[in-house]
Amino acid sequence: MVEPLHVLRLGHRKGRDPRITTHLALVARAMGADRFLLAGDEDEGMFANIRSVEDRFGRAMDLEHLASPMAWLRRFAQQDAGDGGPGTVVHLTMYGIPHRTAIPTIRRDRPLTVVVGGAKVPPEAFSLAHHNVAVGNQPHSEVAALALFLDAWTNGAGLERTFEAPRLRIHPSARGKHVDEEE
Repeated sequence: MVEPLHVLRLGHRKGRDPRITTHLALVARAMGADRFLLAGDEDEGMFANIRSVEDRFGRAMDLEHLASPMAWLRRFAQQDAGDGGPGTVVHLTMYGIPHRTAIPTIRRDRPLTVVVGGAKVPPEAFSLAHHNVAVGNQPHSEVAALALFLDAWTNGAGLERTFEAPRLRIHPSARGKHVDEEE
């Protein structure tokens, strides 16, 4: 059984971060996440954009706003997160252990939450994480960090997932667009 994979976006600011947070959600969706959790400002417009993509390209994950993300993370990390005991928390930070070194040490028999920070990450996120993981040690996009981590975590299989009830299916092509549309 494949354990659930969640992505938790901390510190979303509705007026400043909708594009980055939307891209995080799209990467999470495309690369294997079962659930995208938003912490910070509630943003139903951003969720509507993701639902619109899922209406066209198929449903893949649940969306949820967390009013108390650190409380949720504490419960996830310390209590039963589903079958198999507490969940595993991976915090993506440029101050962590390189992802290619860390991934082999991360348990795969428990649900996983990948935490992606925003403008200010609460210090508690570092201490709650079972693994503080870096995708490079230079400033860069958290979208790139999530994509590279999930690709390495799934050995590329995240991009091969199937989606529930897609209306549009894109077929690879060296030239042009090849899209099937379901009615």
